[in-house]
Parts: sequence; C-alpha cells; structure tokens
Amino acid sequence: MAASPALLLLLSLGLCCTSAQGQRDAEVVWFVPRNMKNPQEGQRLEMECSPKNSDSGASWIRQDKDGKLHFIVYISVLSRTTYSGNENTSPNFEASQKGNSYRLVVKNFRAQDQGTYFCIANINQVLHFSSGQSAFFPVTTEAPTTPAATTQSHQVTKKDTSHQSLHPGTSSENTLTIGCDIVIWINLAGACLLLLTAITITIMHCQRPSSP
Repeated sequence: MAASPALLLLLSLGLCCTSAQGQRDAEVVWFVPRNMKNPQEGQRLEMECSPKNSDSGASWIRQDKDGKLHFIVYISVLSRTTYSGNENTSPNFEASQKGNSYRLVVKNFRAQDQGTYFCIANINQVLHFSSGQSAFFPVTTEAPTTPAATTQSHQVTKKDTSHQSLHPGTSSENTLTIGCDIVIWINLAGACLLLLTAITITIMHCQRPSSP
C-alpha cells in the first residue's frame, strides 16, 4: 500500500520541526477507561489525548511490531476527519474531537491492530508527539501441551489397558499353578520319607541276630 500523503507530511514536519518547546509540551495518550491494561480481541478499544493549545487539530498513528508507522486519521478542530487514503470514514476506526480532547476508537480490536499508538498535534507550527500507548493482547504464561507427547502417552496407556484386558486370568492361573506344584512336592517328600523309613526298618530287622 502506498504511503498516505498526510503521513508523509507529518513525518517530514516531525523531522524538520523539532524544538525545545515540543519536548516541554509532551502529550500523553491513555485508554478509556484509564484503568484498562490490555485490550481483548474483538473489543471496542478507545484512546484519548489532550494536546495543549493545539491550533490545527491532531492526528493518530500506529507503530507496529516491526517499527513501521501507519497513519490512521487526522482530526481537525472542527471535528472533521480524514482517514488513510484520504477517506472521510473508515470501517475499522472512529475519531472525534470534543473541546481539547481527541479520541480514537478501534471498533473491533484484532491482531493486526496491535502496536503502539501516538497522538500528534501541531502547536505554533511545531509538531508535538505524545508518549506511546501500547496496545497488545495479554501475555499468557500457560505452557502449551505438546500434541505428540500427549498422543504417545495416550497410545501407551491404551496399549497397556488392552493388553491387560486380553489376559484377565493370567494372574489367577499363575497362582493356581504354583499351588499345585507345592502340593505335588509335599506328596513326593512324604512318599520318600515313608520309603526311607521302611528301608531303615528292614535293614535293622535283617541285622538282628537270630535266636538258637
């Protein structure tokens, strides 16, 4: 998009007309209401500035994350507005003037509207730039869940569950087998003990001397 003539004029004047007076009469931009910290997506965002002794209206510009300046609107002292592209209206913005206050409204705040907003006033043929008002979505600190890790964990859990469901009687069968083995070994040990006792008695009986 070609740069707006109004924006080029403002930037040219800003570079050529710096003075100590402009630094003394620094302006401030604030949200309406003032206690708002960060705008939410889709909300109606209002900002206002009150330049001192402005004799030719005020302009609003936005600086995006990459540092590029975007002209939004010029508001005359008679509340006449000129938007980017030399348009009288804008689908995204509203602007108005009341007394010494100049208000900018973002009708539907979106991601592309994020940035730092400045109010510029021409006072005694000197441009005065306001302090910037940052307008960004709130920063979330919640750590995002990794889809791959979640899927892998789900697959492992599902696999373990299905494996257990396919062999529900494995543990009972193992316990029964161990019990049978113990009974068999006890019986074998008892039989061996009886056999050993019988052999011992037989040997002792055979070694006993016979009577004359």
